[in-house]
Amino acid sequence: MRVALFTETFLPKVDGIVTVLILLMDHLIKRDIEFVVVAPKLSDDLTQYRGRSVIGVPGVRLPIYPELRVGPPTLHTYRELKRFQPDIAHFIHPALVGTAGLMMAKRLDVPTLASFHLDLATMVQYFGLGFLEPVIWWYTRTNFNAADYALAPSRRTQEAMLRHGVRQVGLWRRGVNADLFHPRYASAAMRARLSDGHPDDTILLYVGRLSHEKQIDKIRAVLDGVPETRLAVVGDGPARDDLQAHFAGSRANFVGYLRGEELYSAFASADIFVFPSAMETFGLVLVEAMASGLPVVTARVGGADDMVRPGVNGYLFNVGDTRAMIDGVRAILSEPSKRRVMGRNARLYAETQAWPAMMDELITCYADLIAGRPPSI
Repeated sequence: MRVALFTETFLPKVDGIVTVLILLMDHLIKRDIEFVVVAPKLSDDLTQYRGRSVIGVPGVRLPIYPELRVGPPTLHTYRELKRFQPDIAHFIHPALVGTAGLMMAKRLDVPTLASFHLDLATMVQYFGLGFLEPVIWWYTRTNFNAADYALAPSRRTQEAMLRHGVRQVGLWRRGVNADLFHPRYASAAMRARLSDGHPDDTILLYVGRLSHEKQIDKIRAVLDGVPETRLAVVGDGPARDDLQAHFAGSRANFVGYLRGEELYSAFASADIFVFPSAMETFGLVLVEAMASGLPVVTARVGGADDMVRPGVNGYLFNVGDTRAMIDGVRAILSEPSKRRVMGRNARLYAETQAWPAMMDELITCYADLIAGRPPSI
């Protein structure tokens, strides 16, 4: 099997989409499946990933999302793709690279699969461009219906795609590496770092991009309303300066970007994961937090409804419902043992969500499409 992967974002940038793509590429290597990646050219040095070719597409920076470069594939892209001779083309949320890539794959008579990773229709509302939402859904519907099959990461997203006219939508679930995101990485040193030297307080944790649609500012109400709580914010992004000003004088600590063992330790060393985001395609950090032994208090976004059992491993609240977010944190802290029991339940759930099983389901979907069979997911 030979797979062509088209993506709108790639290394050295690291975000939820790139994280899933890396896990997929590593799994394809493990299964001895050949692949090539077609991606925006973010680095002149990045022409391979673990010995597999990366076809860089030149582009320009997006004003509203400067971490990305956008631009259509070129004739060179087509020639390289044709030389690779793929059996199937997988489009990681086709937008620009993917749209032209779909046409190339059709010309080569290659089966196509498109997976949903980014809720652009909701995102534009946070850039003051809400009037574009119908256009984005039209563009999304057009691209995903141009593929032979589509995949959603959660039931909520699957329902939204079907409601907006995407015809065939399966479910490609998200997983976690429960060996890396694990309570054993908890450390006193990291706890002191997260809490800014107050490790005996309850440490609330947020991990992710610092942008306005994540609504991190709303966590201040929890700090003001629940005594002896502190917030550790791990990550970076365009809203960092605004957020630091908003949390000035509060018990919030902006830790910055962490990766590898430092990130695993940050998850495991906190007490409760709080996630007030207004938009999320899945919310990979939720299952990472749960694997680390943290109960979660999260907005009903992405796959949260699929993962969280209220009162068992966390609490859910409607987007923007600050009072319910506060109540969720208070409920977890209402009894001395409750946070520990809920954290253990969160870990038990995460252990059932292993990435290899999710990736093997995707490979089976590839095989079904190549053979002309209806996909099984």
